[in-house]
Amino acid sequence: MHDKRYYMACLDLESRSCLVVGAGSTGIEKAKGLLECGADVTVVAPQAIAELDGLPVRWIRRGYRRTDLDGRFLVIAATSVPSLNRRVFRDAEAVGLLCNVVDVPELCSFILPAVHREGPIALAVSTGGASPVLAQRLRARLAALIGPDHAELARRLRELRPWVKAHYPTYEERRDFFRRLVERELV
Repeated sequence: MHDKRYYMACLDLESRSCLVVGAGSTGIEKAKGLLECGADVTVVAPQAIAELDGLPVRWIRRGYRRTDLDGRFLVIAATSVPSLNRRVFRDAEAVGLLCNVVDVPELCSFILPAVHREGPIALAVSTGGASPVLAQRLRARLAALIGPDHAELARRLRELRPWVKAHYPTYEERRDFFRRLVERELV
C-alpha cells in the first residue's frame, strides 16, 4: 500500500448542515466535533446512547435513507455495520458529498486528524489514516508547546490584519511584516 497524500484544509462548518449516521459512542464523538465548529448537526439512527439527549442535534430515529444526504455539506458514517457504512459512502460519492467512514480510510473522501485547540489555534496531526493512535500521541506532545500566550498572540495578529492590508500593498510585504512581528514576539 502506498503513502496516500491528503490535501490539508480547515473547513468552515459554521451553520452548515452535516449528517452523522450512527449514534453510538463514536457517532456521538463525531457529532460533538462538528458541533464544536458550529455545524448544524443531524444524527440518523434507530437507537442512540443516552449522551445524545444532551446534545443540540436533530435526531432522526430510524435507519439511514439516501435522501438523508439531501442538502448536506458532509456526512460521517459511524455505525458498527460495515455494509451500511459502505452504502453511505457510495451514496455520498454519487452526489459529490464529502464523506468519512470512521476507521475505514479507503471509504473516505476526507479523513479526520487528531486535533488540539488553544483559542483560535488548531493543531492537527494526521498519519494519513495509518495510525490514529500515533496521531493522538504526536498531538499530545506537540500540544504541550502551545499555550494561552500563543492564542493571545494569534488574536492580536488577526486584529492587525486589516491595518497591515491597508498599509502594505503586496502579499510579500504583508508576509514579511508578520514574520518579523512573530519572530520578535516568540523570542
